[in-house]
Amino acid sequence: MQICELAIYPIKACRSISLKTATVTPKGFLWDREFMITDRAGKFLTQRQYPQLALIEVQIEGEKITLSAASYPTIEFTATIIGEEISVEVWRDRLMAIDQGDQVANWLQSVLKTPHPLRLVRQSPRYIRPINPNYATRENAPVSFADGYPFLITNTASLAELNRRLTAIYPDRSQNVPMNRFRPNIVIDSDRPFLEDEWQVLQIGEVVFDLVKPCARCIVTTTDQISAQCNELREPLKTLGTFRHFGKEGIIFGQNAIPRQTGQIKIGDKVQNLAQNLTNSI
Repeated sequence: MQICELAIYPIKACRSISLKTATVTPKGFLWDREFMITDRAGKFLTQRQYPQLALIEVQIEGEKITLSAASYPTIEFTATIIGEEISVEVWRDRLMAIDQGDQVANWLQSVLKTPHPLRLVRQSPRYIRPINPNYATRENAPVSFADGYPFLITNTASLAELNRRLTAIYPDRSQNVPMNRFRPNIVIDSDRPFLEDEWQVLQIGEVVFDLVKPCARCIVTTTDQISAQCNELREPLKTLGTFRHFGKEGIIFGQNAIPRQTGQIKIGDKVQNLAQNLTNSI
């Protein structure tokens, strides 16, 4: 097995950036989910409510961030960690984050066509957002603005099996999907579908990862990550649910992971399974 794709999502819910080499930090890849968009109450926005977030492209050069979206003028801003701190909410967590200014906030409001003000915030180095202690590998293990864990790992063979089933169901109308529907950080090339259910500890390059929880999937998987169009048949979530629904765990695709150390990994790195998940709770 080896790494075939690496990706970061600098602004939560916006378009990804593909990488050849990525830097592993305790809370995720460098720049991954470092920013998020909030409403005026500080609550985060997602593609569940705003699928057009998928149209916002992000480029990073040093601390300079460039955003673009379809016919809208490109905007540049300098990321800051010394701006105004505001209270924000992401899932179960409420914490302080650093506002990135009016200019980019107004641009985002125009692109998303919301009647109410928006803010773009950056995670503050002064406040740790801890991983759920029920799954954390150590006390106060940090995470970015990701849904809950530093890394999401998927398997090419699992996607191939899903697409095989979609082809069988819709022989005259292709519903096959690319891996970007699942917004992973690390994609592993293997020849066995859902082998990731059995992984517990992986060595990737110089970094060891603990796989701590299967990833439950939602309606975002039905949004085309290039066009932002939502699938009217609710695919691939509908088909995935016919064979990957595991009770309270939900509809599962991929595994959430926590790194044991920092380092770099790259496309082509070999992947070794150091420990097997013997319980296979899903």
